[in-house]
Amino acid sequence: MAEKLTVVSRVRKLPLLYVLASFVLVVACLYWAKTVLIPIAVAIVLTFLLNPVVSMLQHRGLPRTPAVLLIVILAFSMVGAIGWGVMRQLTTLAYELSFYQENLRQKVIDLRELGKGGVIERVQITVQEILGELQKPQPPVRKSQPRGAPAAEPQQEPEKPVPVVVQEPSVLWRLPSLLEQLGHAGLVVVLVIFMLIRYADLRSRLLRLAGYGRLTIATKALDEAGHRISRYLLMQSIINGSFGLAAGVGLFLIGVPYALLWGFLAAVLRFIPYVGPVVAAFLPSALSLAAFPGWVQPLLVIGLILLLELASNMVMEPLLYGQSAGVSEVALLVAVAFWTWLWGPVGLFLATPLTVCLGVLGKYIPQMEFIGVLLSDEPAMESPTNYYQRLVARDHDEAAALVDDYLKEHHLEATYDDLLIPALTTAKRDRQLETLTAEDVQFIIDTTRAIVEDLDTRQPQFASSSMVEAGSATKASPTASVMPILGCPAQDEADELALLMLRQLLDPTRYRLEIVSAEVLTAEVLSMVERQHVRLICIAALPPGALAPTRYLCKRLRARFPDCKIVVGRWGFTGDSDELKNVLQDAGADDVGLTLRETREQVIPLGQLVSALAPEPPSVLVSERAAPEENAIRR
Repeated sequence: MAEKLTVVSRVRKLPLLYVLASFVLVVACLYWAKTVLIPIAVAIVLTFLLNPVVSMLQHRGLPRTPAVLLIVILAFSMVGAIGWGVMRQLTTLAYELSFYQENLRQKVIDLRELGKGGVIERVQITVQEILGELQKPQPPVRKSQPRGAPAAEPQQEPEKPVPVVVQEPSVLWRLPSLLEQLGHAGLVVVLVIFMLIRYADLRSRLLRLAGYGRLTIATKALDEAGHRISRYLLMQSIINGSFGLAAGVGLFLIGVPYALLWGFLAAVLRFIPYVGPVVAAFLPSALSLAAFPGWVQPLLVIGLILLLELASNMVMEPLLYGQSAGVSEVALLVAVAFWTWLWGPVGLFLATPLTVCLGVLGKYIPQMEFIGVLLSDEPAMESPTNYYQRLVARDHDEAAALVDDYLKEHHLEATYDDLLIPALTTAKRDRQLETLTAEDVQFIIDTTRAIVEDLDTRQPQFASSSMVEAGSATKASPTASVMPILGCPAQDEADELALLMLRQLLDPTRYRLEIVSAEVLTAEVLSMVERQHVRLICIAALPPGALAPTRYLCKRLRARFPDCKIVVGRWGFTGDSDELKNVLQDAGADDVGLTLRETREQVIPLGQLVSALAPEPPSVLVSERAAPEENAIRR
């Protein structure tokens, strides 16, 4: 762990110019070498897609080489047959588009009739009037000619335009481009065959390049990348293929021309994240508007697409996707734009697999950690860090919302121990380091106090559910008296606020925790204990600091009241717990709790022990709210 942090810190110290230059160099290499890199990238993606099917046949007893040849021949034959049929329909569609002008004109007339007499017509009339005023020609200005000046020459007639005949280029001009595309396709097929046959060998060579010292990390990265991409592509192919098949059959039954073309495009375009499904839905809808004279068929097409989208998003995707690709939505959209700009239309289809690979590399390689943080769909910060960050930003509303969200999955005690207590201890530490001002710390304390008080009044069921777990075995009888507990902050207002959290976790029918002010002196605390006959005391001492006054208070209490039970709450402490407990127990503490839950579980048996040893004193404990004169004395 230390080595990883050292590497990360070393990378973060690199000059910004060096990082930018490296990024520009990598992008330039990807752009200028795209003629070679695109077929290789396509072959790798197809290898990940077909390898699970080949492995399944191999496990059934078929040797790997025949299995590879069989799957590749079937896959590319299917793609070629569908492509040939789609190209034929696309060519015919381009020829017949001119016959749909009358239907489109009728649709426009219907829409105009629909808008007559309404807001649309008034807006159109206003726009036409404004455009008419702007397009009016300026009247010519006649210039007076001086006497004796020669008459103006008659204007010459404009020359007649010469017709220009554009000749279509010969097919031979397109032959080099066609041969280049065929060469790329052939290279992809050959690469896929050999990558599938030598899949295990290629994996071993990649692991060998990583080195024996990084064998574990490289193996995990390669396996996770392969699993994510293979599963994503396979499930996406099943979903998109089913969607395209259902769309093609449905469009054929409705009577939409070239249903095979639209079904194929629906399946292919859905591989493009977010944008593809919209385009796939728009194309057949637009054609139905042009091909049919009425509105029934277009509405049926739109309804069919909406029904298929709902079935795909609500049924098939949750059923088939065991996990996501591991990339956030925003990162995926940015990646699609980047790879499309870099590699053209091919980048649209390769964006998701390539982005998944980058995300996995950022997860396992320290030098690329920033890429993993930017691309991952996991939360960038854990809940305690996120909550503290919003407090530092002085965002009360979002901090309270984070607490509410955390409470939906955790009990109140876990929310206090995991979110609020760490925020208070971190604020004290940052104040000592002078990274926070006194005003910042006060805002954090005030916001936390408001949240705690709001939970106490708005959601008492949280505290009740927590108390049921801890006190199910120690239910009091209806006539049992309430045990008074004196809560003493060791140092500051944060300790006082932590005691307020503890009070919410205790059963109010059995325990009454009265919290003195952090400004009360030690001598005054001793006087209150003696005057009120308190036999159970809880001292809150949040780290960092507060250990010396805690030890001093424990020693004074133990020396003067040897029969009292003292519990110290060192909540949020992350150091050596055994040493801490030994130090405080030597000072006179009976128990030391490192969490609110632990302290509550310590208070319950001590309270029972105190009740069994002595009768309940007749006096009641006076809180700081009932005795404001005691709060004016500083401990």
